[in-house]
Amino acid sequence: MKYGSWRGGGAHRLEKPRDSGEALCRLLRWAGMPNLIDHIAHRRSAGGAWSAKPAKARWLAAGIGLLLIGTLFVAILGHAIADGANFAFDRAILLMMREGAGQGAPMVPEGPAWLQKAMIAITAMGSGTILTLVVLASAGFLLVQRHLLTAALVVIGGSTGPVAVAIAKAVFGRVRPDVINHLVEEGSASFPSGHAANSAAVYLTLALVLVQIVERRRERTYIIAVAAALVLAIGCSRVYLGVHWPSDVLAGWTFGALWAAGWWAIAHWLRARFAPDHGIGVTPDQSA
Repeated sequence: MKYGSWRGGGAHRLEKPRDSGEALCRLLRWAGMPNLIDHIAHRRSAGGAWSAKPAKARWLAAGIGLLLIGTLFVAILGHAIADGANFAFDRAILLMMREGAGQGAPMVPEGPAWLQKAMIAITAMGSGTILTLVVLASAGFLLVQRHLLTAALVVIGGSTGPVAVAIAKAVFGRVRPDVINHLVEEGSASFPSGHAANSAAVYLTLALVLVQIVERRRERTYIIAVAAALVLAIGCSRVYLGVHWPSDVLAGWTFGALWAAGWWAIAHWLRARFAPDHGIGVTPDQSA
């Protein structure tokens, strides 16, 4: 799509978003959340340009909007599942994880013997213990570097996401799949996948923090790609181990990614709002 004015014909000018904050606000308006955006970020000035104050507030509006979209997505899908909604791909994908599944024969995990051990090791990287250690270690490093606001956001984003997931599990109470045998023991509800959601929230948040202090585009791309691959691997391991429906994992990935993006946008707002005026330590943004 090209931006600019059309010659003749009385066509309107299509303005290019000035930055990703404005683009996020437009996306949230398109998604049906104009009141939230207009309340937080205000409307444009009479001339149509964004003033300096709304430029800061756009990031706050976008961040809150992303957090709300993630929460509403889980709530709507969870309510549908609680009302009896079923997805054909859930059962089909789980059956692909075992040899002899559905044939009356003993179920044997697909793949070589080492794959089962690898999946158990990978899934551990999304456990509450590992993620807590990762968040604390990362926050400690940021505090040593005097990035106070960034450290606080890592802790807040990494701790509030699991709380939201735990509430969703308690509210919807989806039973874990019984289509195939479980290779690990789990006692909580199935929806959404805590490993998928929490790993996405933590690892993607950390990746977005790192890309702000890395200058080269190739390095930033590598960091995001590694974080995304780790999150995908953790979610897939939950399905392979038989303890989650694929829809649980998809919901977890979506929620966690939106949660991380939301806190990243809020970090931009905090940086613009407080750091210049009060000298509060934040991570310098090299990704713009």
